[in-house]
Amino acid sequence: MQSEPPAPVRRKRRALDWPTALLITIVLSAAGYVFWRDGAARFLEVIWSDADLFALMLPNVLAGCLIAALITVLLPRDTIVRWVGKDAGLKGILIAAGAGIIVPGGPFTIYPIAAAVIGMGADAAAVVTLITSWTTIGLSRSLVWELPFLGFDFVLWRWLAALPLAVLAGLIVRAIERYWRVKAKP
Repeated sequence: MQSEPPAPVRRKRRALDWPTALLITIVLSAAGYVFWRDGAARFLEVIWSDADLFALMLPNVLAGCLIAALITVLLPRDTIVRWVGKDAGLKGILIAAGAGIIVPGGPFTIYPIAAAVIGMGADAAAVVTLITSWTTIGLSRSLVWELPFLGFDFVLWRWLAALPLAVLAGLIVRAIERYWRVKAKP
């Protein structure tokens, strides 16, 4: 019986780190500026509009997180590490590119999935390839929007141009990681 690979070491995160503090500062500054420039009525209108948008997006975000949680339960960690882990090499990048092509849904789906597989031991290069492939190629988008409106020739040429970009993005991440590892050695 094969032993399960060790879980990746996760950095301990504080509840309020500097990017979150910066974002809060920007939001509060923008809100204060709108209140000062346009008055209380417009300020409240913007707040209610944002609350409506939040209410519309929340079910999608929850569904994406549920899908990601199910992936962590359904796919064994050792399978993820073997297919798209650090030692998977070019094969891992190609698998991630293929997965990015077929994964349906929008950003509410892909980013929780990416976070889940990286938490299970996937290589950062493979996850970058997954997201890039989903963004640039996306089978569901091609079938629903591009093929009916733009035709097969357009979709074929776009795919032929975009597929190397996803693989190249993963290879660039690998090269940068390798450079940092070499540079970090004493």
